[in-house]
This record gives sequence, C-alpha cells and structure tokens, in this order.
Amino acid sequence: MSLYRDVAIVLRTHKFGEADRVVVLLTRQRGKVRAVAKGVRRTGSKFGSRLEPGSHVQVQLHEGRGELDLVTQAETIEPHHRTRQDLQRLARAAALLEAVEQFAQDREPTPRVFDMLAGGLRTIEERDPAMITAAFYLKLLAREGVAPQLDGCIDCGGTGTPLSWAVEAGGVRCGGCGGGRAVSDAALSVARAVLNGGLNAVLDLPEDATTHEVEALAVSALEAHVERRMRALRVASAG
Repeated sequence: MSLYRDVAIVLRTHKFGEADRVVVLLTRQRGKVRAVAKGVRRTGSKFGSRLEPGSHVQVQLHEGRGELDLVTQAETIEPHHRTRQDLQRLARAAALLEAVEQFAQDREPTPRVFDMLAGGLRTIEERDPAMITAAFYLKLLAREGVAPQLDGCIDCGGTGTPLSWAVEAGGVRCGGCGGGRAVSDAALSVARAVLNGGLNAVLDLPEDATTHEVEALAVSALEAHVERRMRALRVASAG
C-alpha cells in the first residue's frame, strides 16, 4: 500500500466494526475518498474528534487494495468551534456537506469544489448568513454547468412577467408557455445576483420571506439534478 498526504474535509462518517469508523472525505488532490479510521470510537482515541463531519484536516492515508483507504494521521486545520456549538450553523454546514457528497465522484479531483466547500464552511463559522445554503447550491449547480435558467423563459426565451419556476424544465417559464409555480421578482433578482457575480451582497441580506423563497428554489433545483431529497435539510426543518 502506498502512503499519501492531502488536505480534506469530512463529508460523512458511519460505524465500522466495534471500534472503527468509515470516513467519507473530500480531498483536494484525489477527490472523494472513503477510508477506515481505526479505533476512533474508543475513549481516548488520538484523532477521533478530528474526524467529525465538517472537519477540515490534514490527513495521511495508506491507499488500500479495495475501495477503503486507511487513515493513519489527522491534524486539524480549521476547528470551526462556533459551528460545533450552534445548532443552526451545524444544520447549514450539514446541508453543504450532503450536497457536495452527492456531486463529488470517487477519486476524481475537483479542487474548485473543495475550495468552495472550505469557503462555505468558513463563512458559516464567521458570519452564518441566511443565504449561505441557497447561494452555495446555486453556485454548485453553476460549477457543474446545470444552473437553472432564470434570465428568460426556458422554452421561448421571453422575459415578460410574470415568470414561473418550472423545476422539471430547469428554469423559469413565461405565462404564454405556461407551467410551473409562482415566483416573486424579488426572489428571481436575488438568485440571478448569486449566479452573476453578486454573491457578497446577497450574503449580507437579512433572513426574510425572499431569502426563504430563494432557498426553496435552489433546493428544488439541486434535488431535481441529483434525483434525491436532501436529508440534512429535512432533519433541520423537523428540529
């Protein structure tokens, strides 16, 4: 087995055997990697707490013969103390982690997605803006080349109002083409700003009906693309 080092963010963990865990990592140089962290569920484990979901770490791993590598070292890069002590921050971080896990492919490097996720988690830690989940989802879709078309009707290109959100079509439709659910001009304006270079201003917006509407739009677009519901969002809503 070959030894390698990388920076990583823990996307998810689950129990493995009596004392071990499987950690799903997004590494910067190797993409999504699954690895066994031995003994981390035992009291006094030397790096168990460093391998929780959302942890940003420097890791050393042995490459396995199968699909699971082996974690041999883990050192914290960014501790995210405020996030770990705040349920709202934790919920938003979990929403980002789950989305990236759905997009990332095993052992296919996506350094821009890694940097997006690291930046998103850092923003939650420092500012926890209301629009972070919606903005991250829209930017992630755009990075994959599947951002919703919001500037004009997806069928005819018309820009007349009112426009409706047609998730199954991947964008908005005009009244003439029909179909979709009502969406406000304000929500469309905010979503367009995210996709067209106005992210910083959007992240300063206070939580209100418009930010909730944009989040619903972004979530539905992402769920339609990955063809599954985002579990972290449902758990957060239930809580």
